[in-house]
Amino acid sequence: MDTNAGRCRTTQSCTCRRQGVVDCTRSRPRFARASRLCDTTEACTAFLETGQFPDGLDSEILASMEWLEQQTKRTFGHGQHPLLVSVRSGAPISMPGMMDTVLNLGITDKTEMALAQECANADFARDTHRRFLHLYGEIVLKVQLPRLAANESPAQWREAIHKTSGMEVPADVLGQLRNAIRAVFESWNSRRAKRYREHLGISHTLGTAVTIQAMVFGNLDEQSGTGVLFSRNPLTGDPTPFGEYLSVAQGEDVVSGKFTPKPLSAMATNVPEAMTALLKAAKILEHANTDAQDIEFTVERGQLFVLQARAAKLAPQAAVRIYLDMVEEGLIDKATALMRIAPDRIRVLLAPRLAEGADSLAEQLATGEGACPGIGIGVVVADSDEAERRAADGDVVILARPTTSPDDLHGMLASSAVITEEGGSTSHAAVVCRALGIPCVVGCGTGKLANLIGKTVTVDGQSGRIFGGALQILVPDERADPGMVTLTQWAQALSPIQVLRPAKAPTENVIDLSHEEGAADPAQIGTLLLRLVGANAHGKGACGGAIASDEGVRAAIDVGLKFIIAEPVLPVLLAAVQASASDKQKNSAQEN
Repeated sequence: MDTNAGRCRTTQSCTCRRQGVVDCTRSRPRFARASRLCDTTEACTAFLETGQFPDGLDSEILASMEWLEQQTKRTFGHGQHPLLVSVRSGAPISMPGMMDTVLNLGITDKTEMALAQECANADFARDTHRRFLHLYGEIVLKVQLPRLAANESPAQWREAIHKTSGMEVPADVLGQLRNAIRAVFESWNSRRAKRYREHLGISHTLGTAVTIQAMVFGNLDEQSGTGVLFSRNPLTGDPTPFGEYLSVAQGEDVVSGKFTPKPLSAMATNVPEAMTALLKAAKILEHANTDAQDIEFTVERGQLFVLQARAAKLAPQAAVRIYLDMVEEGLIDKATALMRIAPDRIRVLLAPRLAEGADSLAEQLATGEGACPGIGIGVVVADSDEAERRAADGDVVILARPTTSPDDLHGMLASSAVITEEGGSTSHAAVVCRALGIPCVVGCGTGKLANLIGKTVTVDGQSGRIFGGALQILVPDERADPGMVTLTQWAQALSPIQVLRPAKAPTENVIDLSHEEGAADPAQIGTLLLRLVGANAHGKGACGGAIASDEGVRAAIDVGLKFIIAEPVLPVLLAAVQASASDKQKNSAQEN
């Protein structure tokens, strides 16, 4: 399945143009691009409105599959050299783990036999068949399946699926493909995807593209595997590439958190040429996209295939270091760096942390891998619904799970930290927590968290340790961090409004929101500030309430205030710079 041709039939909304469909032959790295085609976000939004594929989509899918067969020299659903595909989501804004993927589509009893003969590996072909049926049942038919026993036949697996779901797996591979595309479109409106978008302020109207990609097989033999590489360390920002690798596995094994992968050194030992090619590809992709890259890859019989690349989700301190470094390296300018660091990421960095020596006498209850820095203190609960319910009642909770899945998102959002028994730094829990800035510890060990349920604990997402009780914490000072000092200086030069610390702020002509009803609600701050400014002709600045929130900053700019009084100042300055840039983009679009 060494294919070098790629085609993307998309509009500009489709993310596969930004996810690794690049021609790297000029630099001649030794890796291959799996062939792919893409149904656009417009097709998704049309489908979600009507429940039907838009006119012409079926014929386009058929024509594109014929093209894919030509490029791979394989046949879909029949023949001695069968073509299997993955059906993946591709939203305009990266939403890792929030939508669905179906792998190995195109395998049937007959193509299993052909694949076994071609690869001289009947166990691999049978394992691939089992993997497809399990994913099809859970993603397309939407049922929770028991694990399909490896010693059973495909007929027995299909019967188990029928018994659980009341539905048959179609024998027609085109029918399977059509249903899988529908399922990926529908996953745009899944509960977890909606909650993720609401939390990050992503529009619900964007829709997702669907990328159909020729399969390569990391579960083929000992010289095969799968993994995730970050072009720079997403935890610390160190420029050294960082990632994990799992031999004889497919991508779902890594990101599901059900298996604990090995460090990249295992890949360097097992398939050194593929490792060399991966590092070259990471450098090319980072320079092409001018951002740290999160790269999913597969190795098949020693050869590297880059499946997908996207901007990496970074821990807050990693984002600061990486974007400062990229400015110094000339990859981006200062304004771009400021636009890429969300104010909330700095707020996380400046959140309380363990006081010096606070852990020396504390009881360490569990330890794992620190997946997202920060401190979380709360009562441990084992269920996402309970976490959401108790948080709504005012309790502070820690979510403990064997491993998280996208269905746990609501519980993760409600928790001050997340801890898991299984998984590594590229598992679902780790990636999502980094995206949301939630302290996270993964891989604590099977059964290691059960005795923590109901206890108050302190979670250190930096060191990966979990302590009994509520430990003493301290609040960092942004003025003591050289990186934040530099960012503050850059932001002050670009901000449309001054941000003053309380100790250096004037006391006259200041609107104090502290005692105003509704001032603590960011959703109401704009209306409230407009009314107060109208009633106070001398008001030039504001303090208190939600004025330091992103919404408060936007409101202060809109009503023409000259300054905001707040501490820390960097998150407020970043919000002001980003609000100003957004205004300029809107004005430019209107003029054009």
